[in-house]
Amino acid sequence: MFSVARVIGFLAVVVASVGAVPIWGQCGGIGYSGSTQCDSGLSCIKLNDWYSQCQVSTTTAAPPPPPPVPSTSIPAPPSTTATGTNPAATIPVGALTRITNFGTNPTNIGMYVYKPSSLKANPGLLVALHYCGGTAQAYFSGTQFRALADQRGFMVLYGQAPNDSNCWDITSTASLSHEGGSDSLAIVSAVRYAIANWGIDPSKVFVAGSSSGAMMTNVLSAAYPDIFKAGAVFAGSAVGCLGFNSPQFPPDVCQRGEKIQTPQQWGDRVRQAYPGYTGSYPRLQIWHGTADPALNYNNFQEQIKQWTNVNGISQTPTTTYSSNPKQNWTKTVYGTGQLEGYSGQGAGHGLPESGMEAVALDFFGL
Repeated sequence: MFSVARVIGFLAVVVASVGAVPIWGQCGGIGYSGSTQCDSGLSCIKLNDWYSQCQVSTTTAAPPPPPPVPSTSIPAPPSTTATGTNPAATIPVGALTRITNFGTNPTNIGMYVYKPSSLKANPGLLVALHYCGGTAQAYFSGTQFRALADQRGFMVLYGQAPNDSNCWDITSTASLSHEGGSDSLAIVSAVRYAIANWGIDPSKVFVAGSSSGAMMTNVLSAAYPDIFKAGAVFAGSAVGCLGFNSPQFPPDVCQRGEKIQTPQQWGDRVRQAYPGYTGSYPRLQIWHGTADPALNYNNFQEQIKQWTNVNGISQTPTTTYSSNPKQNWTKTVYGTGQLEGYSGQGAGHGLPESGMEAVALDFFGL
């Protein structure tokens, strides 16, 4: 197999079937059937064979770009228990700022923090993880998590994958093991640092991601269920499904939707990540489009099988809602709400679509 041209770029968009596409929206790519016309002032830029995106035109005036990542960073002081009324006082307000020396970082991931001006006392924390080929800055600019943090008063950690195709390590034994190392431990180190030094409420720690970041959301939920209370998986695959961290061409068996296992087999793969763990697992939302050209829609059901088995609940939904949270999407609830599924008829890989971030945060209670 040959590695596909490195990236599948996916930003949070509203994929319109007709009419002009807004900034950051998908406007082309293999399997895409929506509009190829961008809003005024935007151009349809090909990022790879799978994905073209409406971006600011270089020849016409457009709204100013979002603020860049500051060139300076915040070195972490010695880890101590947070005290005082504002433990996060040294973090700049309203900017994406890199943090360093936050603890064990085996793969040298980048980690960036966003603090809103309206930060609550003992705030919640969201870890937001980009897609393959993405960056912390791109996910910061292209999703609504920043605006929601401003509204709701929580902090956000934006991770940046370290390898050459900017995909998270979701396949190695180290990353798939509790305290095993690699990217998953590095992310958790930053979370632990935030709890110890910024006054974060440890009962309000959540994770969300798209594509590769969605897969890492599943991995973190499996390997560190003691850290994360809930997660949102936007266009991902089950723990242990993919054989490669980056997209493959021809597509690997998981990408094609042909890796089908029993609920017990999928559940065992999660339990292997933290042997002996007897506590509860994070509540999860699984989001997937039926027309996803990068990760076949079968991956939606395989994830449902995995996490219903882990939670010991039925694969049959207890409640089903049509046109929720928007037209052509169906919401299914499993058990007593440990798991929610969101299936988008005709939706592609560019998740979350606008407004879905707020649905995830409502689920978190953040």
